[in-house]
Amino acid sequence: MRNIVISLLSLVFSLFFVVSCTDDVLPKPKAYLSLEYPKKSYKKLDLKRPYTFNILENTTIINDKNNWLKIKYPKLKASIDITYRPVNDNMKELLTEAEKLVFKHAVKAEQIIPKDFVNKEKRVFGSLYEITGNAASHLQFHVTDSTHNFIKGSLYFYAKPNYDSILPAVAYIKEDVLRLMETIEWKKPL
Repeated sequence: MRNIVISLLSLVFSLFFVVSCTDDVLPKPKAYLSLEYPKKSYKKLDLKRPYTFNILENTTIINDKNNWLKIKYPKLKASIDITYRPVNDNMKELLTEAEKLVFKHAVKAEQIIPKDFVNKEKRVFGSLYEITGNAASHLQFHVTDSTHNFIKGSLYFYAKPNYDSILPAVAYIKEDVLRLMETIEWKKPL
């Protein structure tokens, strides 16, 4: 009986070693988020404003007083807040205020990258600021015709800032901000 038990134990241990002696176990590679965004299709902003520009069709527009807007991205839980101010010999004040709002994020930002924008034909002059890191706003911009109109815009997400997580959404919306800046047209004063 003892020989049978020893034989069975030997057989179990032998099977254990044969089964366990396969290829080395390797750690799984890091997975990357596979985010799919809707294909972009733009339309012209259809509101009575001193300006117009192209917006993404699957956004929601919240009409606000003083020619202000909120362009909401419901699926991304984000919005671009647009403020409008008329220029009345206060261009320096408007530019200073816009830049103060950008650099308010310097405490949490890793880097602030400015890019100038000029379209002499349409009289559109401005800047786009990319803010990297865990700041509250990751894109800010302003555009003006330098004589009558000044627009400032800020991108906000309705979540705690985690730059690595929202980076794909920031890149997706950045295309829309660039499209806005490229297509903006000033209307004649009413």
